[in-house]
Amino acid sequence: MINKFSKFTAYHPKIILIIATLLLIPSALGYVNTKVNYDIMSYLPEDLESVQGEVILDEVFGNAANAFLVIEDMPAKDTAQLKAKIEKIDGIKSVTWVDSFLDISVPVSILPDVITDIFYSEDQTKTLMMVQFTNDSSDELTMQAIDEMNSIMNRQCFMSGLSNIMYDTKQLIDSEAPKYIAIAVALALIALSFTMNSWILPFVLLAALGYAVIYNMGTNIIFGSISYITKSMAAILQLGVTMDYSVFLMDRFEEELEKQGNSKDAMASAISQTFASLAGSSLTTVFGFLALCFMSFTLGKDIGFVLAKGVILGVLSVVIVLPAMILLLQKPILRFKHKPVVPSFKKLSEFSVDKRKALAVLLILIIVPSYVMKENVNIYYDFSKMLPEGMASVESLGKLKEDLNMATTHFAVIDEDIPAHEVSKMVNEFEQVDGISNVIALNSFVGAAISEALLPDSVLEICQKGGYRMMMINSVYTTATDKCNEQIDELISIMKKYDPDGYMTGEGALCKDLVTVTARDFTVTSIISILAIFILIAIVFKSISIPVILVACIELAIFINQAVSFVLGAEIPFIAPTVIGCVQLGATVDYAILMTSRFKEELGRTGDRVKAMKIAASASSRSIFQSALVFFCATFGVYLICDISIVKCLCSMLARGAVISALVIIIFLPALLCTLEKLISKTTYRWNPVGGKENEE
Repeated sequence: MINKFSKFTAYHPKIILIIATLLLIPSALGYVNTKVNYDIMSYLPEDLESVQGEVILDEVFGNAANAFLVIEDMPAKDTAQLKAKIEKIDGIKSVTWVDSFLDISVPVSILPDVITDIFYSEDQTKTLMMVQFTNDSSDELTMQAIDEMNSIMNRQCFMSGLSNIMYDTKQLIDSEAPKYIAIAVALALIALSFTMNSWILPFVLLAALGYAVIYNMGTNIIFGSISYITKSMAAILQLGVTMDYSVFLMDRFEEELEKQGNSKDAMASAISQTFASLAGSSLTTVFGFLALCFMSFTLGKDIGFVLAKGVILGVLSVVIVLPAMILLLQKPILRFKHKPVVPSFKKLSEFSVDKRKALAVLLILIIVPSYVMKENVNIYYDFSKMLPEGMASVESLGKLKEDLNMATTHFAVIDEDIPAHEVSKMVNEFEQVDGISNVIALNSFVGAAISEALLPDSVLEICQKGGYRMMMINSVYTTATDKCNEQIDELISIMKKYDPDGYMTGEGALCKDLVTVTARDFTVTSIISILAIFILIAIVFKSISIPVILVACIELAIFINQAVSFVLGAEIPFIAPTVIGCVQLGATVDYAILMTSRFKEELGRTGDRVKAMKIAASASSRSIFQSALVFFCATFGVYLICDISIVKCLCSMLARGAVISALVIIIFLPALLCTLEKLISKTTYRWNPVGGKENEE
């Protein structure tokens, strides 16, 4: 079957390329019509109370998406006019300000304390306006509404809130995403141009993989939407991970061409010979990516499925599209041949083998401190930290915190039938909690200052509707900090005394649950990815010891990668440990498999473990270097130009991880394999029929 497929591909390159090019059209349409989700919180499990409370806010109160406007030194009349303009914008449900309760002719100095405490700063030069959107934060209509609000606001207005953070994120992604691809391709071309033997070949390889990238991004429409993190990184990771497969095919084609002379027959043979090895090699990467799909925080599933699909499409592109391109462009490829610039690893390989016992001990000694440092890396969950400090939403959040003591807003949703006096007690207890600046509830306004009968229905419905009461609790603590999380625990404890079925939600509560969920997810995905790849390596080598050695080496590289962040004092985003753990393991374990396979081959040929290891290490290190270099260039280039910290950090760690994995495999793995060869021989089926022996010379 594979032989027939290979023959057809090699003998019909024009037909293959025409069909492949035509398939780009529906793929491009699919890419354009795939929705991008900028709401990371939407990936939290639905069984969390914070998520269930958010659903009630959305479905009952229409309050899941909101924004806060801090307005400086603006006369009340002008502020009221601004409010009227905002209310007319499509996508705005309601706008709440002082004139929602009292006439603006009333001087600020004689307003009830409940009004001034909520809507004015202490010096009364700044006022707060609360905006509710019709749809959720990431909805296109909400984004358009924020865009229109920005157009009518002047320099005295500062808009904050999660919806505005998502808006700024969208603007950045839309403007920067094309640059990510451009820089990744440019740097990969430079790396390949020097490490390959033709100036034209790198363009051909990248063009073929470009088809796979477009197919992958276009077929994402089957998921309905993808996260902005996936959109930013999927193409770069797919490019970096699957480049190896192109190099493998090209190397085999050149080898077969020398034997057969006929380029079509040589290509058919190359496809047949490499298909099985490419399929097997790609499985480790696919398994690593699919491990992300077991996260209860379903952002992992979003990233995992897209990347796994990208690897599969990359392999198919390498054995279908790339051969057609190579055959059609063979003349210019050969015409612009040159000597590749790749360093010799002979001396390093000899050093690794000669000093194997010392290096094996050093590797073991590094594991514990690396793990300890990796466990103590600072992780952040605050979404405002994912944007540059100069962004409008980040600057406005600072205004909200400094001028109105509102760093985070919590929402308590309780049963409407809770007696009014019980609700008053609850609010009073809320107000006594450390870090709470004020509580906005219906009973905050009604009573001695304002009669409930005087409140318009639009204001009443903000706090009470559909069988629920809603309270807005403003905190001076920043989201996802220990103080904020402890505060939420105390608020929940108070709420549950009065309504055991009540919900505490909002950005703070969602982030608190995010901390718990992702900590559990990291453990689960790490175990699954290690087990899956362990089993696959065990099957490939028919061994118990080899998967332990190979996985241990890559895990050490992962520990070192994260430990570097600790040493540098850097904060990393909450998703980084999980993504790095699965992606670095899946993408770079191939380095270890390549080295081990070559060692087994040379050992069977020479029967001398030292000689075999030196030959294997020297030969395979060149391929590992080339692969790691391309992966590094693709991801490091994005790190250099990216302004979104979560993407910037992930690309930085992936680039660093590729280099660290390559160094661990090139330096330490030869020492381990050579030192433990006797153990490997006893625990591996048909490891070395010749029988290895150590050269003591």
